Amino acid sequence: MSLSLSRLSLALLAQAAALIHLPLAAQTQLAPVVVSGARVALPADRVAADVTVIDAARIQASLADSLEDLLRREAGLQLSRNGAPGSNASVFIRGAGSGNTLVLVDGVRVGSATLGLAEFESLSLAVIERIEVLRGPASSLYGADGSGGVIHISTRRAAAGTQASARLAVGQYGAREGSVHVATRGSEFGAQAALSREQVRGVSALRPGDAFGNFNSDADGMRRTSKSAGLSWQLARAHKLQAGWMDSHINSQYDSSEYLPPTYAQNPTGDFRTRIDQRVATLDWQADWQADLGTLLRLSDQRGVNRAGASEVSRFETQRQQFEAQATWRIAAGQQLTAAIESLREKAVTSNYTAPRRDNEALVLAFAGRLLGADVQLDLRRDDNSAYGGTETGRVGLSLPLGEGWRLRLLGGNSFRAPSFNDLYYPGYGVASIRPERSRSTEAGVEGEGSGWRLGATLFDTRARDLIGYEANPANCPASSAYSFGCARNVASAQLRGLGLSGGLKSAAWALSARFDWLDTEDRQTGQALPRRARQQAQAALSYTPGTWGLSAEALHLGARQDGGKRLGAASTLNLGAHWQFLPQWRVDLQLRNATDADLEPARDYQDLGRQALLTLRWNL
Repeated sequence: MSLSLSRLSLALLAQAAALIHLPLAAQTQLAPVVVSGARVALPADRVAADVTVIDAARIQASLADSLEDLLRREAGLQLSRNGAPGSNASVFIRGAGSGNTLVLVDGVRVGSATLGLAEFESLSLAVIERIEVLRGPASSLYGADGSGGVIHISTRRAAAGTQASARLAVGQYGAREGSVHVATRGSEFGAQAALSREQVRGVSALRPGDAFGNFNSDADGMRRTSKSAGLSWQLARAHKLQAGWMDSHINSQYDSSEYLPPTYAQNPTGDFRTRIDQRVATLDWQADWQADLGTLLRLSDQRGVNRAGASEVSRFETQRQQFEAQATWRIAAGQQLTAAIESLREKAVTSNYTAPRRDNEALVLAFAGRLLGADVQLDLRRDDNSAYGGTETGRVGLSLPLGEGWRLRLLGGNSFRAPSFNDLYYPGYGVASIRPERSRSTEAGVEGEGSGWRLGATLFDTRARDLIGYEANPANCPASSAYSFGCARNVASAQLRGLGLSGGLKSAAWALSARFDWLDTEDRQTGQALPRRARQQAQAALSYTPGTWGLSAEALHLGARQDGGKRLGAASTLNLGAHWQFLPQWRVDLQLRNATDADLEPARDYQDLGRQALLTLRWNL
């Protein structure tokens, strides 16, 4: 299949609605509302972006085994994972790697500044209430690392009144899960707290005969604990103060080798573990000063610690403090202008090197409004970073109604990915003069929705340059004996293009959804496809809920892809589920994941779980 966006003359496309939960006092909110693309809340039909919203009901109904699995089943992201759930995971939005995907938790940037990516395996679905996946350029709103898109995760919050829920699950491979959530909100004050614990014994992460001889036959399991809490105070009718906190810890096993004295022989028998701690704290003050002016001030702190190894342990710690100030003016009916300033302080503390603090100051201007019958979005951003200098990004989007529930979306924009601390400072690898990766993207999409149905199609084209990678030839590295084995360098350029199709049907008892993504990636220097990306991925979900009971099925097909010089064959999985609401507050669920017991290879030489049954008991007040 050959697809050329230039031949089809498709340009410009879209972005979506709001990371900042800042509706203006007189603004009418139309459902659904998206909060990840314009820095202010906008109804979805006014957004010019390709956005998927995964709400609390869909999270509960999904048969996914983890956050990263949910993202590929609900939003079409591709997944590469070094073993079973709890293992190191990477996601690809339209072929862009995890380093090109910005992850926000309650509006706060999370992830490892040393590795340059988010650690999805450390985040539990049990404390998550809503996820928005924004595909396409996003640096003009959020800065570095938004080339592929944004995943905005909202933790559980208190709704009006009092709520409580609990969940217990038991399954094969030693799976045990438990969680509890309580929340209350009155006219002035609100509070919520959530706690979850998950564990699985698993299987050996690697297959026998792996390329590097790291196989160990022991089962590589994981234990994950997640906690969240929040407080809110309605200071006055139009002034609200909110504080939030999330803490997640995972202890997962993996296969590797050590080379210890005195013989320095390879030894794969050690108990290799990765321990990740993620903590996010936020304090927000939202105010509507008048009908046409709203502001938000946010202070946040994110800390992440990654410890990995067996007898010798490497430690990487990320510290981020951020301040944001934003104001939104309604300049005319249906038109608003947003201005924001951000100040970010990043620090890395590692067992391998000491890095200087990295500071980033940013200014954002964004317009969203109706002009001549179309919804227009314009974004501009300037970032000034103490490590890699200044960067300007911009984006223009258009959402044009076509009548009878149909609309056309167009978008064009540029983005960048910042070099990680490892790229800049890791001894014998990092180079302080590394430049950010840069990309330009164009998209065109059409969407239709009516009573009980929806359809959508999006074409996209992204061209990236100055990709940061490993340079094996020391002659192309700085003149130093430290780089005798190579270094980090801006080594490549790439093109990512493709087509996404999605649709759904819904009646009183039946619901059907499907998505197909075709992807063509190319390293423009070698002409080869980028590794770990499949050309096709398809998902379908069917559910039948006639009353207090229901049945569901989810199928996923991933095409063949290259990984480390090996061709990984196409793979298909089928998950089955049933539930029964046997009392108003009690429900029992039975899931059968990988029902056909497919032999899955999520990355070269790694293996996933086989068929797994899971029985869950839920209670909701």
